[in-house]
Amino acid sequence: MATGKGASGPTKRDRREEAREHARLMREEAAKKAKRRKFVVQGSIIVAVVAVLAIVGVFILNGVNAANNVANPKNMQSGGVLLTSATKAVTTPAIPKGGKATPTKQELDGKTAHIVIYVDYQCPICNQFETTNADQIKQWMADGQATLETHPVAILDSANNKKYSTRSAAAASCVANYDPNNFFAVNSALYANQPDEQTGTGLTNAELLKVFKDAGASSKQITDCVNDQTFAQFITNQTKSVVTDPDLVNAASGSFGTPTVFVNGQRYAGSVSDATQFATFVGTAVQEAGTGSTGTPTPTPTK
Repeated sequence: MATGKGASGPTKRDRREEAREHARLMREEAAKKAKRRKFVVQGSIIVAVVAVLAIVGVFILNGVNAANNVANPKNMQSGGVLLTSATKAVTTPAIPKGGKATPTKQELDGKTAHIVIYVDYQCPICNQFETTNADQIKQWMADGQATLETHPVAILDSANNKKYSTRSAAAASCVANYDPNNFFAVNSALYANQPDEQTGTGLTNAELLKVFKDAGASSKQITDCVNDQTFAQFITNQTKSVVTDPDLVNAASGSFGTPTVFVNGQRYAGSVSDATQFATFVGTAVQEAGTGSTGTPTPTPTK
């Protein structure tokens, strides 16, 4: 076998060139792998972003659909229940899904008081106004001298009262939907059985249904509606609407609160526990409004 300088086989130079070529090929392969990894990472990021956007889109769509598919009660097209007597409600269709409340057009004849009140059934001041004025408002309606439009809203929800403001207002809306002529009696009964704002835990659905039954409003439809809280989202939507309505915000406090009371478009700012003062305000508001019509309450002008 031949050996030494003249032997056959790769020379040192050939081996060096071969090593260089191998190193070049390794670098190219590494570059290709890095490029492939970059494409994979970028593709994964794109897929992840698309997935997130899709999920966000679903939430937005579901939110829109939920807002547009809210169950709205009949006989509350304005957001409130309009009564012409203690046992007679004005019937209306429900607010269309995705729609807004339509303010009641009040015909002013110079002798009728159109009373509009926004209430929270957990509100003790609302209770004071109710117990002070319910009897005379009832009599005014019986005499054909007044109408009463009650808007239940939820301002005083808390964990302690288990969202009683919303639950009670939604329950009252069940009565408006299925037995509107008993709404006045149920409204009064809710105040007569009002839990303490500070220490009360709110009435249970069963207790609410007993209050309603004792007031004369009882049916399987009302029971199912109260237990299912069918109109809870309706109350939430109406509350959001009124607290941001500049026509309903109290100029003195800069915010909306309950009770908020209007008579023929004029805001009542007097005592909630003085029936004579409220009666005087009502008489003046009727005279000052004169004749014509109004659809949106407006604050009493500053003198």
